[in-house]
Amino acid sequence: MKKKGVLGACAMAMAVSMATPAFAAPDAEQEGPWLVRLRALHMNVDNDTSRGVDLELDDKTFPELDVSYFFTPNIAAELILTYPQKHDVDLNGAGIGSIKHLPPTLLLQYHFTPQNRFKPYVGAGLNYTRITSVDLPSGVSVDRNSFGFALQAGFDYKLTRHWYLNVDVKYVDIDTDVKAGGAKLTTLQVDPVLFGVGIGYRF
Repeated sequence: MKKKGVLGACAMAMAVSMATPAFAAPDAEQEGPWLVRLRALHMNVDNDTSRGVDLELDDKTFPELDVSYFFTPNIAAELILTYPQKHDVDLNGAGIGSIKHLPPTLLLQYHFTPQNRFKPYVGAGLNYTRITSVDLPSGVSVDRNSFGFALQAGFDYKLTRHWYLNVDVKYVDIDTDVKAGGAKLTTLQVDPVLFGVGIGYRF
């Protein structure tokens, strides 16, 4: 999936969230400022490269933990955490090794219709990715740090006073330069789309 198509998908998801009507009855219960979610996440990697090099990382499915704090009923900050993810690396369809990456992300969110059980939101923020455990052929290396933006759209659905169902999609800008013998070979645009489903607890 190319970057423009991914950004278009995220923009469409945001538009749907903003346009979705509030169909549940208002909820007058007092809600706490903290919301902790556990999601099952599927990472769909873009694998776009410069200079026509066919270099790819494999897609992954893994757990994700995030912690949100609501400054107001509409405005929240979300910190997204997981453990280092291992990816197999292919060059021209053949495996050449593996890497691990750890991508903590901080997002500022706007939550719509907070008085209802159905709570769509959109978010934008920053990602820092640390690449570790690089196992590639001798002389081949990658940049270990990546900074980029992140976009998000999703919704929470209130099940009980504290428990929520969550559906979420994110786009994260992750790039790394690949070098051979110290010379730049290509830029690998990992740029994943992350689809998540999970549960949340608010207190």
